[in-house]
Amino acid sequence: MKVSGYNLQEVLIVLVIIGILLLLALPNLMPLISKAKSTEAQLQLSHIYNSQTTYRYMYSKYSTDFSEIDFEAPKTVNENGRANYSYEILSATNNSFIARATAITDFDGDGVFNVWEIDENGAPKQILKD
Repeated sequence: MKVSGYNLQEVLIVLVIIGILLLLALPNLMPLISKAKSTEAQLQLSHIYNSQTTYRYMYSKYSTDFSEIDFEAPKTVNENGRANYSYEILSATNNSFIARATAITDFDGDGVFNVWEIDENGAPKQILKD
């Protein structure tokens, strides 16, 4: 009794065709990948904004220290974590603050790293687009 199946050449040809289709589609998907990864920065910056707002209600000023506002930056991929951005508070006064998220990986390989900022108004802004 003979069992029908695929031989090695047929499987390899199918894999080559799938690889070619992926190579054709990949340049079109890179902006979507960058946009999806930038969502992390926007969410974390919004969390920093909420923490800063709470801190300001309590102490009538903004803070430059993450531990004071109870924000713990997620571990980056360089630190065996999952985050693609590093976070810092650039400035903080009684009436304003600026926090920045800088990408630690180049999402599309063009040498430009994505940068987002948020201030006391609470709207994340993309400063440098990847």
